[in-house]
Amino acid sequence: MRTTIPVAIAFLTGVIVVLATWFRDDSFIGGLKQELIIWLTIVGGFTLLLGVVSITRVSWGSIQRRSDGWGYKALTLLGVFAMAIPSVLSPTWSTAFGRADGSIYDWLFNYLQMPMMSTMFATLAFYIASAAYRAFRARTVEATLLLITATLVMLWRVPMGEYFLNLFPGDIPSLLNTYIMNGVNLAVQRGIMIGAALGAAAMSLRIMLGIERTYMGKG
Repeated sequence: MRTTIPVAIAFLTGVIVVLATWFRDDSFIGGLKQELIIWLTIVGGFTLLLGVVSITRVSWGSIQRRSDGWGYKALTLLGVFAMAIPSVLSPTWSTAFGRADGSIYDWLFNYLQMPMMSTMFATLAFYIASAAYRAFRARTVEATLLLITATLVMLWRVPMGEYFLNLFPGDIPSLLNTYIMNGVNLAVQRGIMIGAALGAAAMSLRIMLGIERTYMGKG
């Protein structure tokens, strides 16, 4: 029963969602799909709560043992609860509560989290440049084409580089946008998306048929 019931639920849920594609939202099948989406949101909320409980237990254990990096764990817990607690308190108690403009949550998000995210992505740019230098070495014809294309695209993406490309005849930025970004690049992206969609469909079918049972803790 521990295996049969979860597999049956997964099968019925998958069938309803697939069938709802050919029915309107106000039909019986469409209504079931909307109900399942609501339940998905509820389960996702409990999953988020479980994640908060898990990171709290792990981090608090490291803080108590004074293990390596326990200070960072303390900052993690401070950040989690400093963002979470004010955001769920009623704004009627104080204008600092809730998620409106000027609240604690809004201030921490705009003046702490956003700058940290910008700093992280700015730092990643150096690692990307380093990885590109190692990957784009012109050892073969294909690598040479990749190096030339990547260099032109990176120049086109920054104002200084676009100004430099406009010094040459032929409107190179327009050609890059038309033939590289909206041509070759878009075709490759669509191929990757089709492959990912086929993989997701295959995995969904395996779950519906009970072949894939890793979500139950089984291989």
